[in-house]
Amino acid sequence: MFVRVKTTPNSPRKSVQLVESVRVNGLVSQKIVKHIGIALDDAELVELKLLAESIKRKLELENILPIFTPEELELEIQTAHKIAKTTHYKDDDYILDIRNTIEENRAITGIHDVYGSLFDELSISSIFGKTKPNQKTIEMFKNIVLSRLAMPDSKRGSVTRLEENFGVSLHLNSVYKMMDKLDEKAIANLNSLAYQKTTELFGGKVDVIYFDATTLYFESFIEDEFKKNGYSKDLKFNQPQVVLALMVTEQGLPIGYETFSGDTFDGHTLIPSLEILRSKYDINNVTFVADSGMFNNKNLTELEKEPEKLDPEKPDDVEIKLQETTDELAILEKHKFNYIVGARIKNLTKDIKEQIVDMANYTEINSELKIARFTLPNGRKLIVTHSKTRAKKDKFEREKTITKLVKKLETSQSPKQQLSNNGASKYLTLTNKDGKTKCDMNITINEEKIIEAQMWDGLKGLIKNGDSTLSDETILAQYNNLWQVEESFRITKHDLKIRPIYHWKPQRIKAHIAISFTAYMLARHLEYRIRLQYKKLSPKVIRDLLLGVQTSINYDTVKKIKYAIPSKIKEETKKIYKIMGITRTLTPWIIGKL
Repeated sequence: MFVRVKTTPNSPRKSVQLVESVRVNGLVSQKIVKHIGIALDDAELVELKLLAESIKRKLELENILPIFTPEELELEIQTAHKIAKTTHYKDDDYILDIRNTIEENRAITGIHDVYGSLFDELSISSIFGKTKPNQKTIEMFKNIVLSRLAMPDSKRGSVTRLEENFGVSLHLNSVYKMMDKLDEKAIANLNSLAYQKTTELFGGKVDVIYFDATTLYFESFIEDEFKKNGYSKDLKFNQPQVVLALMVTEQGLPIGYETFSGDTFDGHTLIPSLEILRSKYDINNVTFVADSGMFNNKNLTELEKEPEKLDPEKPDDVEIKLQETTDELAILEKHKFNYIVGARIKNLTKDIKEQIVDMANYTEINSELKIARFTLPNGRKLIVTHSKTRAKKDKFEREKTITKLVKKLETSQSPKQQLSNNGASKYLTLTNKDGKTKCDMNITINEEKIIEAQMWDGLKGLIKNGDSTLSDETILAQYNNLWQVEESFRITKHDLKIRPIYHWKPQRIKAHIAISFTAYMLARHLEYRIRLQYKKLSPKVIRDLLLGVQTSINYDTVKKIKYAIPSKIKEETKKIYKIMGITRTLTPWIIGKL
């Protein structure tokens, strides 16, 4: 079996196929095993070929016959005979009188068909390790993950929904016991599996990792060593929280995640997370991309730091070094990290700011964009772009703010009221009749501040480490993809409803996050395949399509026969089934006869 790229004459379209050679009547010919997709440019071609290699490895592994002991082989044969006997029905059994038929249930089958198949394909049950729990526990974990993908709810709500909508019956206490088996080792295995399955799609490595952190709040007001009050991105300042740090590729595919106590500052999650990644995987040449809030000066120094040799026989020495980093682990490995970070250009030194606002320093890239390059005193490279579209937006937002300010000044001259406008107060000046600034005097619009603000319209800065060899165009493209991690948090928070968290034990909290991350992993991997092999569909659209795949369970009260009647499915849903290699029959069948 091999990957074949078939070109179309006078067209940029290139078809990627999995092909195997077969011998027919003594002649060798090529048989298409699976059509992977059509590429319209070189970038799509590379992605499709890598996906084809991943599918090829899976198909080759499936062709390896399992090795049975004589006892196991006999059991397999006996089981097959039992199934054959129980599934043999007379023709008359298939004839229905609808007057005698009632619908007992209507089960959603699309989620379990597709996401369940992907769960098995990605070997997610392997996170429990070699000493795997019984199959019932694994199936319970799988069902709770699929329930979060389909209809996210509390664990109690998930148990109810699974029974009502999917025909799956679970006990709530058993679900909690399953969560207790999602211990630190299983969570570490989950992170390793996420990294492995994502990098397999890109030839075993990734070049860029996007990083961000968010907060997850609780329906509780009690703190402990893990859930603590802190700066809440959900504005739940009176409720304890935990901090979730997420790492993804530029396609949004998961690399891994880490959790921190709720009072951890976002910027302090970066170094520990990367430290863990580097200790496990070969990521020496990876570039990390994050927003400006994630990279304070301390973090940048740690990223660039040369490795230090600490004496393992002197634990006190290690403790002192960790204290010196103010809760940020020092980078002790061989190589430095590459990074691209959003720059807070208005906070730079005066001479640098003067260069930034001087348009003579800029080179035109196209009719929309200009770019300038500067070297900071510490050797880091600053890239600043000027966008006409961004400049129009900045001007519009400022003028809207000032218009509101003017209207407010017409009704009140109270300094307390006016200065409560955090973003707008910079355009105000407080003076007394003698021109001295005092808080109980006149308030006026500061025209000089407005002119100064205009100079920054359309400007955006990025910082990269000095020895990075990436081109400016590559850096801009990579940073502009930062929305992927922001979209990832939107998926986890809104589509998968990872918060609020209803658990209070630290281990149950971590298990809940692990379940949500597993659901996210399945959502992103399926989305990626569908985009490459068909077209872009969001995880929400995919979920809604699969929720529409249902099977009606009908019971004949006279014949005492239970029937399954599958629903018709949309063309897009058929594509999803085909991509996953799943066959779905539309022919009704008999479930059982009493």
